[in-house]
Amino acid sequence: MKKEIKEIERLTKIIKELRDKCPWDRNQTIKSLRSLTIEEVYELSDAIINRDDKNIEEELGDLLLHIVFYAQIGSEKNIFNLDSICRKLNDKLIERHPHVYGNKKLKTEGEVKKSWEMIKQKKRKSKGTLSNIPRGMPAMIKSMRVQEKVKSVGFDWNHKEEVVKKIHEELSEVKEEINKKNNSKKIKDEIGDLIFSVINLARFINIDPEEALENTNKKFIKRFQHMEDKIKENKKSLKMMSLKEMNMYWEKAKKYYG
Repeated sequence: MKKEIKEIERLTKIIKELRDKCPWDRNQTIKSLRSLTIEEVYELSDAIINRDDKNIEEELGDLLLHIVFYAQIGSEKNIFNLDSICRKLNDKLIERHPHVYGNKKLKTEGEVKKSWEMIKQKKRKSKGTLSNIPRGMPAMIKSMRVQEKVKSVGFDWNHKEEVVKKIHEELSEVKEEINKKNNSKKIKDEIGDLIFSVINLARFINIDPEEALENTNKKFIKRFQHMEDKIKENKKSLKMMSLKEMNMYWEKAKKYYG
């Protein structure tokens, strides 16, 4: 632990020196770092999806760099620092784990999550269950958070079959609006409802829809690239082929990549 603290102290010293001596680092603000931080989070996400432990370590370092960078800027402006950030986080963790640091009895993961949300709501009082969902959060992740939060107050399905039934219902409504051929906004709304319901099913059966979709994206890309390679090997042009011909290659690519 002492070695870890020493390395963190070394990192904070380096960031401070960079703010003093490097023109780029000196010119950064909390606002200018925002988009770069988001990029780092996505890079970490990719490393996690790829199960690349070495890259996860590196991306976690890049993210830690940003946190310490924000803390340094805050310290210069006398608004917060690394110590105050850690203190507030420590207090929050202790407060939200009464089953560990208090006398409350919570046995399951579900009970812990429900208790966490109740403590948050109590602290924020009348703001409401969904009042603190970040507006800039990607839509799929936002749907997950919305569904998890309303579940914490008991607003959820009882059985997965009910969610599946809802998906079929939403799909029927999409088909109905498409057949009308005159209301693109309504079609968009119904497609949104369908996607929301599919995400709800994934959440209900403990599957991360973001990860599931990314796996499908990667699988599709591999299959399509394999298909293109085979078409080129046969000295044919994808653009000049019929859909029927393409599908023949596509089925072979599916068998190749499973």
